[in-house]
Amino acid sequence: MGRWARHSAAWGKRFGVLVLVLLAASWSAAQSSKLSRDLQSLPSSATVTVLVQYYNPPASTDLNAAKGFGASNGKGLGLVKGYRWTMSQGQLSNLISKDSNIKYISLDRPLQGAMNNAVPAVGADIAHGLGYDGTGVGVAVIDSGVNSVWDLTQAGNNKASRIVYSQNFDPSANTTNDLYGHGTHVAGIIAGNGGSSTCGNCDVTFRGIAPNANIVNLRALDQNGSATDSTVIAAIQQAITLKSLYNIRVINLSLGRGIFESYTLDPLCQAAEQAWKAGIVVVVAAGNYGRDNSNNNNGYGTITAPGNDPYVITVGAMKTMGTPSRADDLIATYSSKGPTVLDHVAKPDLVAPGNLIISDLASTTDTLYSQYPANLVAVAEYTTSNSGNSSSSYYRLSGTSMAAPMVSGAAALLLQQNPALTPDQVKARLMKTAYKTFPTYSSYTDPSTGITYTSQYDMFTVGAGYLDTAAALGSTDLAPATSGSALSPTAVYDSTSGTVYLVNGSSVVWGTSVVWGTSVVWGTSVIWGTNTSGQSVLWGSSVVWGSSTTSGFSVVWGTSVVWGTKTNSNALAIAIGGDK
Repeated sequence: MGRWARHSAAWGKRFGVLVLVLLAASWSAAQSSKLSRDLQSLPSSATVTVLVQYYNPPASTDLNAAKGFGASNGKGLGLVKGYRWTMSQGQLSNLISKDSNIKYISLDRPLQGAMNNAVPAVGADIAHGLGYDGTGVGVAVIDSGVNSVWDLTQAGNNKASRIVYSQNFDPSANTTNDLYGHGTHVAGIIAGNGGSSTCGNCDVTFRGIAPNANIVNLRALDQNGSATDSTVIAAIQQAITLKSLYNIRVINLSLGRGIFESYTLDPLCQAAEQAWKAGIVVVVAAGNYGRDNSNNNNGYGTITAPGNDPYVITVGAMKTMGTPSRADDLIATYSSKGPTVLDHVAKPDLVAPGNLIISDLASTTDTLYSQYPANLVAVAEYTTSNSGNSSSSYYRLSGTSMAAPMVSGAAALLLQQNPALTPDQVKARLMKTAYKTFPTYSSYTDPSTGITYTSQYDMFTVGAGYLDTAAALGSTDLAPATSGSALSPTAVYDSTSGTVYLVNGSSVVWGTSVVWGTSVVWGTSVIWGTNTSGQSVLWGSSVVWGSSTTSGFSVVWGTSVVWGTKTNSNALAIAIGGDK
């Protein structure tokens, strides 16, 4: 939205002069409020294509008024009571003063269908418009390797690669190339500049969240997407070592495995914590076990390691529903839910788009392509070509592995804006500013099995909310810089009272006596119940949960689920295709 214009005037000798000045200022301010901010910044001599929205459907008088100020190439936009016009920027104010039916005028902006509508859904397009693109920030991608695709080159004429460093840790192959096809896709979500979908007949550009960030390629996963703890830990260690040299401020871990012990003992979690304490934001996929009901747990208690660590930012997956607006977005049914096994940490921390995400294809020889060739993106999806041929540049994948790099890219933008931010400050900012408007329930029926999955939008499903990059960049709130100040809290079930409480440590940012109250971070629609003895009640026996008022307790807090030791041993879980 445009800001009210500010006007100054010399104090006249007569009151009538003052009145005229104030009226002129008020009228000019009203005109400016009807022009989008990016439109106001253009010179008056510029010829612009604009979308004029009207209070009432435009009639002939409206059309004639626009034509009277030189508007041409008109096209009706009935859906928004609008018209598209090409005209001089300098005539727009005159048009507004002539036609009181005009509600708002904005540029006919090129659609950024980046990452299958994910960029506008999380507000990253607004960040790009403000000049934030991740320049100078290094993101370590610990994955299956990152290939030197066109979208990961520098802007301008030199086209040098933004993969500034590569190293292999996988003992099964002596290469830093992406043999699996996962790491390149992840890197494109973080930092793809859309070069391969920017052309004369391209009408959609698949651009990443931080399209000028640098990528540090630390290949740990083999050609089948698997690795061991030691391999990943070695890669994390190297990221810490290279931190100063390449300004590595973010590590992306789109991988996970089952939980076998407390995060305080888990070596993978401890390695992630060390990176965090070294000043690197660690972003981890939540896991893809949200449909797991093998223990009557409805997907609860399925967060994978190292996403169970309270330091890191753990990310679940949303569906964009094929639109750039987030208003209709829903949780992906496969997205793992908290609380974590054994430690009962409240996870995930955030959710972000992760379903049917379009990003860079590593090559047509990688493992994922050979297994799922139908996921190749057709040329017609991003060009005006009628060719049914598939692209050799873009590929579609789903999973929390795709959601995590959305948050990694957002973290890079925050750190470009303010390099002094600590990992805890980044995490707290992203969680507090997250979009918190969700439905109560949503359902999805898998067409291949006929099974219907129903998701409830509690904090163990959506965390603090949906990533909102623009809101995070617009906020100036700062958590304490101390490492560990933004630890994810734990949940405790009190069998005596039949309630579940959120317990905050004394140094936790969202503790009731520290910086932000829990309702600010998670929202009143996510946390239910009252506040008892300084602890927020997540739900109690009187709160509707699941299919009846009492079933929630046996589902989530049954001894075989959260308190048990059930694990998934997969080194990396990816949902191919995902919810539709």
